[in-house]
Amino acid sequence: MSITSPQAARRVAYDGPEVAAQPEPESASSSLAVSRETALPKPVTTRTFVIANQKGGVGKTTTAVNLATALAQGGLTVLVIDLDPQGNASTALGIEHGEGVAGTYEVVTEGAAIADLVQTSPEAPGLWVLPATVDLAGAEVGLVNVPARESRLLHALREFRSSYQPDYVFIDCPPSLGLLTVNALVAAQEILIPIQCEYYALEGVTQLLRTINLVKGSMNDQLYLSTVLLTMFDSRTRLATQVSDEVRKHFPVETLDATIPRSVRVSEAPSYGQSVITYHASSAGAQAYLAAAAELAHRGVASKENQE
Repeated sequence: MSITSPQAARRVAYDGPEVAAQPEPESASSSLAVSRETALPKPVTTRTFVIANQKGGVGKTTTAVNLATALAQGGLTVLVIDLDPQGNASTALGIEHGEGVAGTYEVVTEGAAIADLVQTSPEAPGLWVLPATVDLAGAEVGLVNVPARESRLLHALREFRSSYQPDYVFIDCPPSLGLLTVNALVAAQEILIPIQCEYYALEGVTQLLRTINLVKGSMNDQLYLSTVLLTMFDSRTRLATQVSDEVRKHFPVETLDATIPRSVRVSEAPSYGQSVITYHASSAGAQAYLAAAAELAHRGVASKENQE
């Protein structure tokens, strides 16, 4: 298909006041409001993130979808690779991924080119999606005897980047630690871990960090944990604040200042095939993801400048 770049800058259209089924934290919408008067800063080179957490229900796919949409709304080009057989990221970005639709499965198992299979999301110009189908559930079995099976996605992504040079790539992984997730870890440079502000928040993170170190030591020495995002934060509870403090103590540099509140709108948006940013842009959840995306973009530029 033909892939075109977005214009230099875009502005999110904000709706009227939100009427939620239950109240959201008051501070989120006011303190995290993000202007879209100017485009977000463009990274020097493509930033490739794997969004992973072995604990389910932490907002992993929601984070991938909304950060991608926010960055694309900010004038950047973004590729989302849906590596989860459930295809929830594809659904939330308004992408067809039913029977007969080719996508990630064909790229990983058959060596198909990403550029031939990506679809443009209606969420934002410059937002491309490589969809997942149920066929992906059998990919690990199909790859057992394939040489360099852990690098299939890496090679496909390198080919795509050489021609289209997206600003950001987000790889949404299944919660299990299998060959698909290993492919994502080998293909990425940065890891973003969403952590929900609830009991057992760090459950799964320890094992994931061990896996990261194994991959880093043997298959991808560029891989590192760059970003932690706190999700499902409810400022009305002491527990959320305690979890936030604990995570920031463990990951003081990596944790974004922006936090994602527990939000009715965030939960509703995927059922309409939308990100919360287009579903209800003035909601606390949308504003929080816009703020997180802006922080992510500015951090990347600052990090590059510090390295130089």
